[in-house]
Amino acid sequence: MSAASDPPGQQAGLPTVVLVHGAFADSSSWNGVIANLKRRGYPAIAVANPLRGVQEDAAYARSVVDSVDGPVVMVAHSYGGLVITEAADGAANVKALVYVASVSPDVGESVVDLVTKYPGSQLVTSVKMVPFPLPGGGTAMDQYIKQDRFPAVFAADVDPEVAELMAVTQRPASEQAQTGSVQKAAWKSIPSWTLISTQDQGIPPELQRFLAQRAGSTVVEVDASHAVAVSQPGPVADLIDTAARATMG
Repeated sequence: MSAASDPPGQQAGLPTVVLVHGAFADSSSWNGVIANLKRRGYPAIAVANPLRGVQEDAAYARSVVDSVDGPVVMVAHSYGGLVITEAADGAANVKALVYVASVSPDVGESVVDLVTKYPGSQLVTSVKMVPFPLPGGGTAMDQYIKQDRFPAVFAADVDPEVAELMAVTQRPASEQAQTGSVQKAAWKSIPSWTLISTQDQGIPPELQRFLAQRAGSTVVEVDASHAVAVSQPGPVADLIDTAARATMG
């Protein structure tokens, strides 16, 4: 089945939801949200975000969006906010942006720039750097959250056994992804919705509020950790549904 095909149960007229995970996670982090959206009739695609660099990741996400016939709602978690902010710019079929415990940067801003803007992020003291080889020679650095720190920093309200599995299966982000900045800001031309996770130890809630206000985003707040899509998929799906229906037609 191609990305443009209509999956069973899709309701006519509903946009395709394209979900972009962030650092230290993978597409399965959206599983609970996807199941909820499917019950409502939404087609969905969870992008395998490469986590190699902002422009590279955005180009990959944009290729997925461009493969979809019809309207799209782009949804991001964490670092994925940079990706959709860059990727959605100029995409005529993207009708809404949804930021979930995420960042919505302006041109020239990186994850590192933003998470140091307000106190409260535990990521800086919890990251382990691991070198990896580059295709053309030399090395670069991947960033992991230390496994013993992962549950508290990333997934404090997730079932402990699940959080431990998430720690082991986490996908690293390159240092370049975390320090790279966006060159476009799609939220300036596409309406946005933001879910703020009020117990977030990764992206400080005050930063999330600042960014949402700057973007003119419609906001909901949920008492949850950074991994809100795992611990509370219902409210995440509710906000996506709200954004989708507000921009339909």
